[in-house]
Amino acid sequence: MSIESSSAARQGYQWCRRLAQSHYENFPVASRLLPGRLRDPVAAIYAFARTADDIADEGGVSGELRLHRLNEMEIALDAVETGSTNDSPLFQALADTINHYRLPVDLFRDLLSAFRQDVHKTRYTDFAEIMDYCRRSANPVGRLMLYLTGQVSEGTLVMSDAVCSALQLINFVQDIDRDYREKHRIYIPLDELQRFAVSEEDIGQRRNSPRFKQLVHFQIRRAAELLCSGSPLGRQTRGRFGLELRAIILGGSRILEKLRQQDDPFDRPRLNSIDRLQIIWGAIKPGTS
Repeated sequence: MSIESSSAARQGYQWCRRLAQSHYENFPVASRLLPGRLRDPVAAIYAFARTADDIADEGGVSGELRLHRLNEMEIALDAVETGSTNDSPLFQALADTINHYRLPVDLFRDLLSAFRQDVHKTRYTDFAEIMDYCRRSANPVGRLMLYLTGQVSEGTLVMSDAVCSALQLINFVQDIDRDYREKHRIYIPLDELQRFAVSEEDIGQRRNSPRFKQLVHFQIRRAAELLCSGSPLGRQTRGRFGLELRAIILGGSRILEKLRQQDDPFDRPRLNSIDRLQIIWGAIKPGTS
């Protein structure tokens, strides 16, 4: 589908691309692997999620004000659904994307629901609570990608959810220290902390104990199994979006490998240029992901 966008929407897309380029991500966002026609819509979706996430993470701002700003985003989203759009570059681009590709607006509402939860919920009792969060914070993005490319089916949605939840779990593992120090959040289930005899104080003091390493490796194994269960989607998805998806899956696998190998599980691994070249080659090469 070719998009004939208004001048305001084109300016909005430019703003979204700049936002995407200004944030370091271990996983590619609207990369050159995507067909050109999809880069702007993907950038708009990313910008919406990133803006809402940044609002939820504004530690110096009261929870009440953060919730108010997220509610304002939902009001703007409601306006898009009814055919009227505010003047912000983000929503000019997002409205253009939603209207041209007939994207389900409820998937964007799910994202806002998860980010509202981040404002007031900082601990998770068990893995079921974590997966409910993933269902709203990560899975909607994968589903939106399938709608963009017209490849929605029961099977592709299930695999996409597995990949997106796995990527979210990988983020939780690689950001244990940062989430605790900067956001006072722990995304490891409390019952698993107890099972491995790890305390919140251990996380706060960065105690790299054998028990903590066992806990982290348990998280790594589970994320890897979930990623593997969804990885056939990379081979089944058509076109350059399939290439992008394979790169994302391989990137997740590489992060897991780095997490397994590093001595200090509190350190955040980063993909270097060699990693990225290997990921791109792996995505292009037949029979991978």
